[in-house]
Amino acid sequence: MGGGVRMSVAEAAALDDATLVARSRDGDTRAYEQLVRRYQGPMYRLALRIVGSTGDAEDAVQDVFLTAWRRLGQLNDDGAFLGWLYRTTTNQCLNVLRKRKPHADTELDEHESPAPRTRPDRAVEVSAQLDALQAALRGLTPEQRACWVLREVHGRSYDEIAEAIGTTQQSVRGRLARARAQLAEVMAPWR
Repeated sequence: MGGGVRMSVAEAAALDDATLVARSRDGDTRAYEQLVRRYQGPMYRLALRIVGSTGDAEDAVQDVFLTAWRRLGQLNDDGAFLGWLYRTTTNQCLNVLRKRKPHADTELDEHESPAPRTRPDRAVEVSAQLDALQAALRGLTPEQRACWVLREVHGRSYDEIAEAIGTTQQSVRGRLARARAQLAEVMAPWR
């Protein structure tokens, strides 16, 4: 937009992704801020579930949005922003996991715990289940973990997952099958 008119926050909130991406590419920072506000939460939750650490998830998401801002010109289809964002976030998280020492400890975000406050015995059980699930997820390969989180938590399609991690749909199905089998085995005592 250069010297053009900038839109208000309310106007930006009402626009679709493709319009916001186009305006962002033209230098409209308010349009990009709206995209960040719209998708920062979902990308953080995705990152947290893949990397298992609040600090690493926050860093990954910050890096993703900075990278996205710098590379908006490379996005050929403005309407493909969300898929591109999922792919970028997933790849950033996989890079974080690859750089880690094997068996690095991870933390559970206190905001992610659905433990009810009314029954202490149930809260303890849910907490133990979440701990077991976190441990089981750490036992998966980074690619299996990313596939599982994208499918089971974020509801992404096999095509979207394949695109996000740079593989085939068949490979995604195989990784998901192995991840589900491994998680089912580890979580069997909780059924």
